[in-house]
Amino acid sequence: MTVSRRAFGLATGAFAIAALAGLPVAAQAGLSAEDRATLAQAQTYLQNLTSAQGEFVETGPGGQRRTGHFWLQRPGRMRFEYTDPAGLLVVSDGSNVKRYDPRLNVFRQVPLSATPLSTFLARNVRLDQGVSIDRVTRMASGAFAITARDAAKPNEGSVILAFAGNPARLQEWTITDAQGGRTRTQLTSLSAAPNLAASLFRLRDPTRRPRRN
Repeated sequence: MTVSRRAFGLATGAFAIAALAGLPVAAQAGLSAEDRATLAQAQTYLQNLTSAQGEFVETGPGGQRRTGHFWLQRPGRMRFEYTDPAGLLVVSDGSNVKRYDPRLNVFRQVPLSATPLSTFLARNVRLDQGVSIDRVTRMASGAFAITARDAAKPNEGSVILAFAGNPARLQEWTITDAQGGRTRTQLTSLSAAPNLAASLFRLRDPTRRPRRN
């Protein structure tokens, strides 16, 4: 089953990271030793990001802004809770990814395994295998950015992950879709969050009416 991120309405940061982590097999020929070291640094950082929370600002292709909070608990769990527009939720419970839009009263669900998010939320994140890298950019400050795309479908867009350096920290990502539209997500805060409540990663279908006895 192939699930379109656009069709499912999931242009969130979770899927930006997943798009990079879950790209199909492609050679990394042409990367310098320094480039490979930078990729290894990013991989180590993402692998260690096992439980976290933070806030984000998302800017869409038309300039529209969305804000909210997110929580992450690997393996398998993530929650994006939008404050503007209020009530919009995207939740992975370890088995399924669910999205609820209260403005439209629409609930959608797909198996986690049918989305690239499954790779990022796996126990082991690998950027040294199955990734097509367009560019690795490093700054004097220690910050760096990785630009990647699906080599099997190069016309479907790309993703840029930007990290602060010393120590490495994910700062933002930008998705460019097949039509050239760009969605930028900036992390305004990010911190470790041990012992997250299991209820954060549960989302029942609010549109279902309770059964009558």
